Amino acid sequence: MSENEEKLRSAFSQGLRIPMEQLKEDISYNSTPGWDSIAHMALIGSLDATFNIMMETDDIIDLSSYQKAKEILAKYGVRF
Repeated sequence: MSENEEKLRSAFSQGLRIPMEQLKEDISYNSTPGWDSIAHMALIGSLDATFNIMMETDDIIDLSSYQKAKEILAKYGVRF
């Protein structure tokens, strides 16, 4: 697992308050209990801080899954 993949998993775990061992790559907004609007903003904050970026509003709205997060982060130069 790459360093950025580990950082992404950690950011999701912290932002959504999900233990690392329960975090799956198919996690998504509609299928994860507790991933509500408040948790979503905590996740965005965690991702921004972890990768030293500031996501644009459209990206914040579009972030709906772990896989989508990878796509969005790639726009900011984060490679997996």
